[in-house]
Amino acid sequence: MQHESNQGKYAREIKVLKRLCGDAVDEETLKKQFEENNGNVALVIESILSKVMHQKFTVLCLTKKKDNNQKLNTMRFIICYIEIRVNIPICVHNCKILQKKKKIKKDEKTEVGEIKSGINLQGFCENIDCLAAKAKFPVWVNIGFGDISFVSDKTSYCCPDCKQPTVASIIKAMLFNSEHRIYADDNSPPVMDNYYQAFYTIKHGLTYTMHATKIRQHATNLQDLITRSERAMESEEVKKLVEELQKHLITVVKPEKVKDQTRLLEKIRDECQGDHNQVFDIGRFTILCDDAIKLQTAVAVVKKAEQFRMVVSEDKDYFEKQSPTHYRFHKLKLYVPKHDVYVEMQATLKSYTTLKGYTIIENPELSHLYYELVRAWKPQNSEEEELKQASYETLTKISDITCEWIDGKGIQKIADRYRSHSDIVVLKPPQLSKKSEIEIKNNASLKIAQFMYEQLCKFTPEKIKGKALYAILYEYYKKYIIGDKNPASCADFALLLQESRKQEMEEDVTILHDLETYIPLQANNYPHTDGDDRQKHDTFDCHQHILEILGIEEEEEKKSEQQQKKITIIQGESGSGKSIFCRHLEETLWHNYILDSKQPIPVYISFAKSYNKQNEKDLILQALQARNINKEIMDVIREKVSFVFIMDGFDEIFDKYNKSDNEQYFYHRFNLDQWNAKIIVTCRSNVLNEDDIKNALIINQNNTSMMYLWPFTKQQMHSYIEKFAKMQSKNNNNNNWTPQQYEETLNNYPNLLKMVEEPFLLRLILTVMPSLIKQYGAGSKISKAQVYDVFNEQWIDTRAQHIMSKLAELRIQTNFNKLKSTLKQYCLDLSFELLIQGSQVAIESTYLPENDEIINIEDPKMENESKNNFNEKKMNTSDNSNVKIQDIWKKYFNGDSIAKYVLRRGGNNKYQFLHKSCQEYYAAQKIISEILSWKPNVATIDNQQFQQQFQQHIHNLSINCKLLNKELGIIHFVAERIYDTNSLFINLKSRLFRIIEASKKNERISIAAANAATILNSANINMHNRNWNNINIPNAILDYAFLEGTTFNNANLNNVSFVQACLNKTNFTNASMNDAYFGEYAYLSGHSDRICAVQFSPDGKKIVSCSDDDTIKMWDALSGKKIQTFEGHSSAVKIIQFSPDGSKILSSSRDNTIRIWNASSGRQIHVWKEHTNVISVAQFSPDGFKVVSSSWDNTVQIWDVSSGKRIHLLDGHSSCVNGAQFSPDSSRVASSSWDRTIRIWDVLSGKQIQILEGHTDYVNGTQFTLDGSKIISHSKDKTIRVWDLSSGKQLQILKGHSTFINGIQLSSDGSKILSFSYDKTCRIWDLLSGKLLQVLEGHTDRVELARFSFDDSRVVTCSWDKTLRVWDVSSGKQIQVLEGHSGIVRGMEYFPKSFKVLSYSDDKTIRIWDTTSERKIQLTERNLDDVIDVRFSLDGSTIISSSVDKAIQLWDVKSGRNIQIFDNLSSDGGAIQISPDASKVVSYSSDDTIRIWDLLSGKQLQLFEGYAKEVSGVQFSSDSNKIGLFSKDETIQIYDLSSKKQIQLLSGCSQTKEIQFSPDNSKIVSCSFDHKIRVWDLLSGNILQVFEGHPLATNGILFSPNGSTIVSYSWDKTIRSWDIASGKQHLLLKEHSDNVTEVQFSPDGTKLVSGSDDKTVRLWDFSSGKQLHVLKGIRVV
Repeated sequence: MQHESNQGKYAREIKVLKRLCGDAVDEETLKKQFEENNGNVALVIESILSKVMHQKFTVLCLTKKKDNNQKLNTMRFIICYIEIRVNIPICVHNCKILQKKKKIKKDEKTEVGEIKSGINLQGFCENIDCLAAKAKFPVWVNIGFGDISFVSDKTSYCCPDCKQPTVASIIKAMLFNSEHRIYADDNSPPVMDNYYQAFYTIKHGLTYTMHATKIRQHATNLQDLITRSERAMESEEVKKLVEELQKHLITVVKPEKVKDQTRLLEKIRDECQGDHNQVFDIGRFTILCDDAIKLQTAVAVVKKAEQFRMVVSEDKDYFEKQSPTHYRFHKLKLYVPKHDVYVEMQATLKSYTTLKGYTIIENPELSHLYYELVRAWKPQNSEEEELKQASYETLTKISDITCEWIDGKGIQKIADRYRSHSDIVVLKPPQLSKKSEIEIKNNASLKIAQFMYEQLCKFTPEKIKGKALYAILYEYYKKYIIGDKNPASCADFALLLQESRKQEMEEDVTILHDLETYIPLQANNYPHTDGDDRQKHDTFDCHQHILEILGIEEEEEKKSEQQQKKITIIQGESGSGKSIFCRHLEETLWHNYILDSKQPIPVYISFAKSYNKQNEKDLILQALQARNINKEIMDVIREKVSFVFIMDGFDEIFDKYNKSDNEQYFYHRFNLDQWNAKIIVTCRSNVLNEDDIKNALIINQNNTSMMYLWPFTKQQMHSYIEKFAKMQSKNNNNNNWTPQQYEETLNNYPNLLKMVEEPFLLRLILTVMPSLIKQYGAGSKISKAQVYDVFNEQWIDTRAQHIMSKLAELRIQTNFNKLKSTLKQYCLDLSFELLIQGSQVAIESTYLPENDEIINIEDPKMENESKNNFNEKKMNTSDNSNVKIQDIWKKYFNGDSIAKYVLRRGGNNKYQFLHKSCQEYYAAQKIISEILSWKPNVATIDNQQFQQQFQQHIHNLSINCKLLNKELGIIHFVAERIYDTNSLFINLKSRLFRIIEASKKNERISIAAANAATILNSANINMHNRNWNNINIPNAILDYAFLEGTTFNNANLNNVSFVQACLNKTNFTNASMNDAYFGEYAYLSGHSDRICAVQFSPDGKKIVSCSDDDTIKMWDALSGKKIQTFEGHSSAVKIIQFSPDGSKILSSSRDNTIRIWNASSGRQIHVWKEHTNVISVAQFSPDGFKVVSSSWDNTVQIWDVSSGKRIHLLDGHSSCVNGAQFSPDSSRVASSSWDRTIRIWDVLSGKQIQILEGHTDYVNGTQFTLDGSKIISHSKDKTIRVWDLSSGKQLQILKGHSTFINGIQLSSDGSKILSFSYDKTCRIWDLLSGKLLQVLEGHTDRVELARFSFDDSRVVTCSWDKTLRVWDVSSGKQIQVLEGHSGIVRGMEYFPKSFKVLSYSDDKTIRIWDTTSERKIQLTERNLDDVIDVRFSLDGSTIISSSVDKAIQLWDVKSGRNIQIFDNLSSDGGAIQISPDASKVVSYSSDDTIRIWDLLSGKQLQLFEGYAKEVSGVQFSSDSNKIGLFSKDETIQIYDLSSKKQIQLLSGCSQTKEIQFSPDNSKIVSCSFDHKIRVWDLLSGNILQVFEGHPLATNGILFSPNGSTIVSYSWDKTIRSWDIASGKQHLLLKEHSDNVTEVQFSPDGTKLVSGSDDKTVRLWDFSSGKQLHVLKGIRVV
């Protein structure tokens, strides 16, 4: 059997075309076209159409002519035929066809059924009900691949139309895309073919056997297949075909090489069931076309393969079919008979190809690589199955975009979701962490995860399609690789944090309100102290400074320096605004990040909420998990994201933190080194001591900066008040106060002005201001505790009203007052529980407390307490039972509890008080209430019985639960109540003393007793002359306490701090005082003469000292014990030094010898006697191998330590050599001499290298810089000079000292020079610029030595004034004065890496000092209440003060210590005067008493009382023997102090304002409210003169030094002088333009100086009245 003949084969097509085209083309032309195009109908038609168009055969659609209509229909039919039959869209130039395919459906459906691969049979359906049968349409039945046998007219195949087996007669067969064989029983030869589309006519009545299989290769093995393919690809047949395509300007891309065997074997295994003959794309040709026409042309050309001796064996058109894994293309398989192999060709448009070098698609390999990963994957579980399915869906989406199955708008919409990797920073899948390449390679899901991650990191699209592809990939990655709940990028991570922050803000509106009123805070490099004038200190904007440290707003060239500071510590007082500053900083950094995603991400971490002692190392992880960040993604985030960790409130966790044995340094302990982060840490001032800060927060000074928040200035307060008033108005808080009203009201309460320097207290006071003024009148002294009383009452009231309204909505009734009482008790109990747990945060659990009331009366009288009956409300005490940690909070948060709504919710069911100070307030209230609420069981009871019952109760009190030493806020709140006039607190002071007293018999209450002592001391209660024998107060803080005469026999005073306490006549017999601290450690004594030098061993464990007693001694640095004595020198030992390795000691002596000792055994190793005069310096080289010495014998000598031999004698100086020093690398020596030169010597050769000249007097010493490139010298010429050693040139001359410079030191970083001088000062200079940075003034004699602390933050100095002083480098302020030595302090050294100082003195002692800042627990330095009067003694050595707290106190000016207290005042201290001879002091007060005291002993000498009216003033006579006093009863009384009798009563004047004794004490002058001045004779009491002239009140009067004249000054702006003898006015000075406030004579009486409210000071010539000088801008008060 054969194919239809060529003639017959083309005859049908020619006939049809001839009929359709009419005379447009003849039959011969058609026949020729068919032969040329190998029977390809499409190509023939295209050729005909081209010819027609060339002949300008134009179809005009709009013409009405008959012939044109006929031609139009003909062309339409041709086009429809091509489109329907061949499936090729035809575009005809200049042909406008308005009708569409649907209008010619009757022509396009002539057959029924579908032709598919394999065997297809055509016949007729005999089912009378079948439409195809009725229309007599032939139907196609697809049999597929396989073997069949049938009789042409006796079949029963299923009709594709009616679905019945009624196709009974077959007329035609078509074998499609297959290899086939056909047999007929008419003895015709069988047909074997592989043409992709073979038609056969079926003869009636014959039996046919057909066999069809998929086409396949015929190779014996894979290598055979590759070889055949390679040959075929290079064959002439294929080359000619390619050439033909190229003639049509079609690009054909031949693969560079066939696929490698590995890839082919994988394909065979995964896709071909192991059959290598199913592989066709060994080397695929790609045909690239510019447009659809070219594409169809290319397909048509390929189908002419027969003319190139090839067979088109398969034709697959995927161009109009959407595929999840491929782009639009047309695929054909060509059989090359010569090589018996199939070659694959794929035709597509250039816009769709992904072929490298030809594609316009971005990331062209994406889908193929992705598909290769997915196609061979055999999922092992449902999760993998889901991932594979999602992968295929993603491939489909990629294809949809690439091949434009989605329209342009759809692609643009997807592309709009695109954000680049550089913007969002895609995160690595956590499942890839710590996976090896082998593990990833063997796991399909991991391979896909890695592939996606790499694509997203590398793919940077620029076109719309590429961006849309990226968006599709990222969304798949986020959902299926990372997981929807996890961040897939840094942007996602940031968004999660922002959402968490937003939620936190919504839950805690307090933060929002605080941010709304935020005012920039000022800070400094050193802390603010009371009395600091902020105008004189260069504070800086803390916020801006932090941004600069973070490098965010820093100029590029400055960033490197700033970046070194990874950690910033911010200290500030409670309420100074640390937390809200952190929140504001966080807000700023988020804003910066949103603008620029390369900026670091801020994370605010509250230590109180996040710290977990059991898991400290994961602090950051826990903080992020609390913000919904999955733990698995953390490591990935850590790699990609840079952070700023804002860690707030380190002091709040320090108690727990410090109890751990873990690494002390927070940076390592919290694993912060594992994060790319800069750290901001806030800490409350004075909670951690200097050592704590150094060990926990600052290890490396180079990467840590420290700053201190300063109080609000007036301008800051003003700005805050304006914002606050605006917010109050906006929030409709029924408060219409203006900023001016707030400020005016504050000015009416002076003591509040100090409080409002703290931002939180300012806000708190403004909040309660309207309520506050209702309770306290203008001018009232309101304590901090009273402010909190009002605030917390208002807070509870507001919360209770809110709860009531919510309950009312639920129709639940409750008593408002009972609800408030419940909320208060809840706060009391919870605050103390938080104190016990050392926390600020409670986690929701269950408990609702109860509340009841009891009545209390005043305690029996104890000591000097007064009696007053009063009622007091009791606040319940709680039993402090041991509760498991996880159950602690349960009782505070039961399911129906509403009390928790009084708290501030911080997210994750965590609650806290509004502010730490509020928690401290309630804890203090609970402590106080429990102390005061106890009552004896009998109404009438004596003091002894009361004490016995009370002490049995103490161990149950809250004050006995925990030491309050680090709870300064609580201590201050309790201490303030001691002075509260509210009768509720009248017994507090006495009961605190009772607690201490009770500890004598009960050690179980030692904590309560220690707390009571600390609180009383904080309140500045005097504790002198107490019988405190046997008390138990371990760990109490009695710093600055006045303990004169108190006995502590047998007391437990372990760890008690007595820093600067007054301990005169204090008795410590048999007291236990282990580790009691007096601000100085035990000193080291043992030398019998003055100590000349000390030094630490390199490891800091030993101290070596030398003395004028000719000995050297070694001490244990820890215990202070002497280890051994080195003897051998015959005269004073002046120099001592450890070798760098600590094994040897170097000494030199006035015996002119240098000795080397074995440090362990004390054995002398070498002695060098070559110097012939005083040895000025002996020093080890930095490597320890050599020693250099200099002497007044004009020489420098260098010694070898090992051999003991002298290496060089350096001879060149012409006078005494004062010093010699090795360079840092030990290669050079610098020497300095009285000959005014500095000489540089080469150590190896001993030769002089340089001579530096310039000093004009003795050169006292030199110092190499750290890099050895420069040398610094200091001289008797008062200068310091910096020299460049490479050039020998002088770089800087530092001038400022006024006399001999004693020495210099370089800071550890080499940037600063410290100099000290006989001029009593030290100076700090900048080495680079030579600028003077600080002048340290305070010593009263020459400075012997000065040293930087290990971190360069401090300087310690010692002086001939017998003191050491500690200075702050940043501010130049003196921090401490260390007194104790009784002789000149010759030197000192800092302990290694510590703030402890070792000093030595002419008093033969070595002392060790702790220079860390002592914990200040005092509310003030001594006076708690308002100071009424302060006076200097005449010699200026002491100060005496009186205050409203009924205290008159004497102070030593030099030390600042309280040295005397004058007791037994029944009212405030009143005004005071010191007698001219400084032996007595007089005080007078509102209790109408006058008291005379002996200034030395503090004893009261006289008491004058019984005055009818208040005493207005007193005045001593110039000889201190008499006293004059005047009162509101219009009299002046004169007393003789020796006889204690009144010697004169002067009356007859208006109320007196002031009196003065004449220099000879014979007269008194007085001025009165009647504007008159009277002169009295003291002996007779008579009035000698009355001077009138001032029209307004006289402010003061005074005698001239010779007693002949009186000067008065007045509100009338004038000064007048009066002659006593004549009674005449001598001068009238009226240049002042306002009230004259003060006038004084010069000592010789020739001049007057006056001051006025007109802000001028004027100097007058007294004899002429002429004005000499005017000083403006000064107001004299």
